[in-house]
Amino acid sequence: MNYRVVFAPEAEEQLVELYRFITVAASSVIAARYTNAIVDYCMDLASFPLRGTMRDDVRPGLRITHYKKRTVIAFAVDGEQVSILGVFYGGRDYESILQESSDGESEH
Repeated sequence: MNYRVVFAPEAEEQLVELYRFITVAASSVIAARYTNAIVDYCMDLASFPLRGTMRDDVRPGLRITHYKKRTVIAFAVDGEQVSILGVFYGGRDYESILQESSDGESEH
C-alpha cells in the first residue's frame, strides 16, 4: 500500500529558506540538489511511512527522521496520508517550534 505524501505550507517554506541559505553559502546548483534530495527522501515515505522515531512527547502522532545527519524531517501518518510538518536544518529547535504550532500559537 502506498501512502500519499503532502507537505504542510510551513515545510514548503522551510525548504525554500534552506534553498536560499545554501545558495548563498555555496551555489544554486548545490542548493537545488540538496533540497530536491530532501523532497525525494520525503516522497519515499509513501512506501514505508512508519520509519523514524515516535515523538509523542513533543506532539501527538509526531515522527522524526534525519536526512544526512543535518536535517530533521518532522511528519505524521494519518490513515493513508503522510504529512510533512517541517524540515529543520542545522540544529534548529524543532521541538519548540512543533510544540508551539501544536498548541495553536504562531511559529514566528
